[in-house]
Amino acid sequence: MDVPEEIRKALSEHPCFCEDAHHTFARMHLPVAPRCNIQCNYCNRKFDCCNESRPGVTSEVLSPEQALEKVKAVKREIPQLSVIGIAGPGDPLANEDTFSALELIGKELPDLTLCVSTNGLALPGSAKRLYDLGVRFVTVTMNCLDPEIGAKIYDAVVFDGKKYSGVEGATILRDRQLEGIRQCVGLGMLVKVNIVMIPGINDEHIPELVRTVKDMGIYIVNILPLIPVEGTRFSDLRAPTPLERRDMMDRCGLDMKMMRHCRQCRADAIGLLGQDRSQEFVHIEGCGLRDNAPNVTIDTEKDETKVAVATSDGKTVNSGFGNASEFRIYATDGNTIRFLKTVPIDRSETVAGDDHRHHIQSIVSQLDGCGTVIVEEIGPLPSKILGKMGIRIVISDGDVNDTIRDSLKE
Repeated sequence: MDVPEEIRKALSEHPCFCEDAHHTFARMHLPVAPRCNIQCNYCNRKFDCCNESRPGVTSEVLSPEQALEKVKAVKREIPQLSVIGIAGPGDPLANEDTFSALELIGKELPDLTLCVSTNGLALPGSAKRLYDLGVRFVTVTMNCLDPEIGAKIYDAVVFDGKKYSGVEGATILRDRQLEGIRQCVGLGMLVKVNIVMIPGINDEHIPELVRTVKDMGIYIVNILPLIPVEGTRFSDLRAPTPLERRDMMDRCGLDMKMMRHCRQCRADAIGLLGQDRSQEFVHIEGCGLRDNAPNVTIDTEKDETKVAVATSDGKTVNSGFGNASEFRIYATDGNTIRFLKTVPIDRSETVAGDDHRHHIQSIVSQLDGCGTVIVEEIGPLPSKILGKMGIRIVISDGDVNDTIRDSLKE
């Protein structure tokens, strides 16, 4: 593929687009984009999670001004810094702060290469704007062409203020991704397509997807292994083996240039690929956590409420209130749902007389802040205690996500 002369040097110093560069040049991801406009069934965007290294995870969310100061501080410590990317922890194009940060850094540090990673839903309306801000490298995560497959991968798509799901949502997302890629390529930007390989879901479909995007003029493809994450619908799916992934890259590499050195970086990654130094620069002076920073959430104008669900597997409501071994806490706006945490319940005590009351009160105290409790069954004592606290009780043995949504519609 012919590379525009104006970005040939930047390409040679981009560790994600050029394999030779990742040993020498460093990149820095700016976590300025907490809001997302889709919900993937493999994604759980935890906030302040320093022990995990995967997309969607960050230890802080920065304002554009804080991001600029942090870039300056990192540049002083890591002189080989060459690329500034924005990859979350939500979707960059669902956040106006993305564009503000790019503008600030482009003006003050014009020698740094600017890069954005997106799901592509908002790309058609943003490609020219990114180009005008100096962005020449764009990554689009695109997992399928077939909406039937997409309906299995995406739980929700929020477009033009409306939430879509199933085949309809997947079709909107696919069409927007393809149009966004066309616009970026037409502007002369280099495009990388990320594909999450999900065994049994999209793996056999990947070669067709690769051939399609190759014909559109993209520069490189990155096939990523699924990371099963607790609290997601795909938590129980297996990741592809290294051999399966390598065979898929070899198969698709006959048609397209493959990225084989990806490390599936955090949204606040800093340093050389494979040598993340982000924790060295967390909360440095002048660049700390944004005051009242929003937790990572899907893009919505509605307030969220917290819901406690008696579920042992995250899929179905399968426990009564008093005999639950754990509750899972979710945040929802009525359309989209985020897993927050698991609350384990100590069942070592006896559950008769005063001990029973103490056990119930202990459970209630751990669910502080939840406006709704969803259980398979519940006795009169916890019903009375929850009722006095104004907490709504929903009885169900159905799918967790469906029950949460239905409970807010009632």
